[in-house]
Amino acid sequence: MPEVIVVGAGIGGLATAIAFTRLGRPVRVLERTPELAAPGAGLSLWPNALRALDALGIGDRVRSRAVEHGSAGIRDSRGRWLSEFDLPALAQRYGLPIVVHRADLLDILRSALPAGAIRTGVTVTEARPDGLVRHTGGEIRADLIVGADGINSVVRRAVADTVHPVYSGYTAWRVVVAPSGPVTEFGESWGRGLRFGFAPLTDGRIYAFACANKPEGAPSAGLAEVRELFGDWHDPIPALLAAADPAAVLHHDIYRLPGLKSFVAGRIALLGDAAHAMSPNLGQGACQALEDAVVLAAVVAESGVAGTAETGSDGLARYDRLRRPRTRMIAARSDRLGAVGQLSSRPVVAARDAVMRMTPPSAQFRALAPILDWRP
Repeated sequence: MPEVIVVGAGIGGLATAIAFTRLGRPVRVLERTPELAAPGAGLSLWPNALRALDALGIGDRVRSRAVEHGSAGIRDSRGRWLSEFDLPALAQRYGLPIVVHRADLLDILRSALPAGAIRTGVTVTEARPDGLVRHTGGEIRADLIVGADGINSVVRRAVADTVHPVYSGYTAWRVVVAPSGPVTEFGESWGRGLRFGFAPLTDGRIYAFACANKPEGAPSAGLAEVRELFGDWHDPIPALLAAADPAAVLHHDIYRLPGLKSFVAGRIALLGDAAHAMSPNLGQGACQALEDAVVLAAVVAESGVAGTAETGSDGLARYDRLRRPRTRMIAARSDRLGAVGQLSSRPVVAARDAVMRMTPPSAQFRALAPILDWRP
C-alpha cells in the first residue's frame, strides 16, 4: 500500500501520523532535526482541540498531564479589570481550556506512533504534486505528502511558492517559571504596546509570556529587557520575573502567513503553520493544526487520495474547502485582537480600555462560539 509521508514532527505532523495510523495506513514522518526536542514553553488547548485529541484516542492522556486554565480575564498594567470572562458559562457550554507543557504534549503524540515511524535528521529539499519527495537521504514516492513543516515550509513551495511570512509588528518572550509562592489568578494584562500573560502548568509551575512592539529583527537583552519593561506591573508579574531563569527565556519575533489560495496541490496537503501560521493571540495555532490532522485523515478515509484536487474530484479538494475558510477566519480574528492589544498611543489605549470595561462578558462568550463549536 503506498504510504503517507508527513514532513515535520511537530504537533500537526505527529497528530496527522496518528490519525492515518489509526486508519491502518503506513506513515513515515520525516524530521530535519537530529533529535526530537521541544522548547520550554506552555501551550493552551481549547475545547475544540481537545475534541480533536479525543478523536485521535489520546485526549485523556493529554488532560492527565495538563491543568485547566480558568483565565480570569484581562487587566491593565496596574491590575484593574478591563475584561472579565464568564468562566461558569464557558465551562458549562464547552468546558475550560487546558494548559500543557509543549514537551509533554509532543511526548504523548510520539508515544502513540509505532516504533520507527519517525525518521530524524532527514531534511526535505523538494516535494512535488506527483508524490515525489526529495530529501538528504534520497527520494521517496508517496500516495500523499503532508506538509507540516512550519511557517517556513519547504513543502509549501509546491502549493504557493510566492507566499512568505509577514512580521506582525511585535516580538515575544516565553518562559516557564517555578514561583516561590502560590499564584491563584491567571490571565493577561495589557499596557501601551505591551502585554503580559501567565497560566498554570503541572507541579505548580507557571508559563509566562510577554509581547512588545519592536522593529523586526531588533536585538533583545532577554530577561533583563523583560524585567525592565514589566517589572513595575501588578502582582504577581514582578515575582514571576524575579523567579525566572535568564537561560530559560525564549525570544521570537511574531510572524503570520498571508491567506493561501489553496492548501492542496496534486498529492500534497498543507496543515498547521505551513498552511495558516497565525499570531498567537487566540491560542489557536496548535488547536487548528490538530483539527487539520483529524479532518485530513477523515477526508482521505472517505474519498481516497487517488482522487486529488488536481483532477477536480473531491479528494483533497474537500479538505481545502473544509479547512481554509475556517482557519482564515480564526487567523483574521487573532490578528485583530493582537492589533488591539498592541495599541500604544496613550489616548487610543485609554479609549480601548474604556470600551473593554463597558463590553459585557456575554459578548466575548458569543465571539468565541464559532471557534469553540467545532467538532470532528
